[in-house]
Amino acid sequence: MTDLPLDHVRTLLVAVDAGTFEAAARILHVTPSAVSQRIKALEQRTGRVLLVRSKPLRPTESGVAVVRFARQLAWLEDSARAELGLTGADQTLSIAVNSDSLSTWFPEVTARFGPDSGVCFDLHREDQDYTDELLRAGLVMAAVSSSPKPVQGCVVRPLARMRYRAVATRGFIRRWLPDGVDAPDTAAALAAAPVVIFNRKDDLQDAFLRGLGTPASGPRQYMPATDAFLYAVESGLGWGLIPDVQAKQFGQVELVELTPGRPVDVPLYWQQWKLAPPMLTEVGDVAAEVAARRLERLG
Repeated sequence: MTDLPLDHVRTLLVAVDAGTFEAAARILHVTPSAVSQRIKALEQRTGRVLLVRSKPLRPTESGVAVVRFARQLAWLEDSARAELGLTGADQTLSIAVNSDSLSTWFPEVTARFGPDSGVCFDLHREDQDYTDELLRAGLVMAAVSSSPKPVQGCVVRPLARMRYRAVATRGFIRRWLPDGVDAPDTAAALAAAPVVIFNRKDDLQDAFLRGLGTPASGPRQYMPATDAFLYAVESGLGWGLIPDVQAKQFGQVELVELTPGRPVDVPLYWQQWKLAPPMLTEVGDVAAEVAARRLERLG
C-alpha cells in the first residue's frame, strides 16, 4: 500500500480550504512553489490528479477522498491534543448551512457551545440544495441540506421544514396586482411582476410560479443576503418568498400573503460523516432540537 506523506496530505487540505496556492502558502509559512510541489509529489505518489488548478482550487473525485482523510486526521489530532490538555486544542467543525437558517435559527445552535466547550465553528454559507455538494467535495464535515439522500460516507436525519410564504407590500399589490390576490389572473400578473431572488442558484420563486402553472417573466432583483432580501420585499422592490421564522424575527413592515393557504415547505436534513468526532454528533443533536422548536415539524 502506498504511504501518504502526512505533511503533503495536510497541504492539500489547506490548499482546498484556502482556495489558492498563495493563500495556502501564507497559512503554512512556505512559498506557493512549495505548496505546489508538495501536492504534485502527492499526486505522483497516488498516481491520481487530486486538484483542479482553478480559482478557487477544487479537489477531483480522487482528491475528495484524500481531503476527507486529511480532515479526519485533523480532528483526530485535535481530539488527542484535547485529551492531553494541550493549549490550542479546540476542535474546528466545518459545517455548511443555508443562508436562511444561518440568519435565523442556526445561531442558537452555535450559541450552545461557548468558549469552554472546546469547539470552533467554520461555517460555510450555501443554498440548501447545494450544501451536500460541499460534503461530497470534502470541504465540510456536516451540512444542513434539503436532500434526504445521504452523501456517500455520511448519515442523514430529518430536522424540520422551513415554511415560506409568497408576500409583498400593499403598495406593490396595488401597482402590480390591481385586481387583488384572489383574481383569476393573479398567477399571470405575479409572473409578470418584479420578483426578488437571492442569487442565481435560488430556484424557490421560479418553482413557486411553475407550481401555479406559469413561468416567470418579470424583472428580477438579485439580493444575495437574507436581510437585504427581506428589506427589498418590505421596500416594495418586488415580491418574494419569506420564511415564517424570518418574518416573525425581523419583519418590520406588514406584508400580504399573495396566495393564502399555499405555503412552500422546504424540508431540512442534517448530514454528517459517519466517521465523525462525538462533538459533531452533539452539534447535530442540538440542531435537531432547535429546528424542531423554531420551525415546522416534519412528518
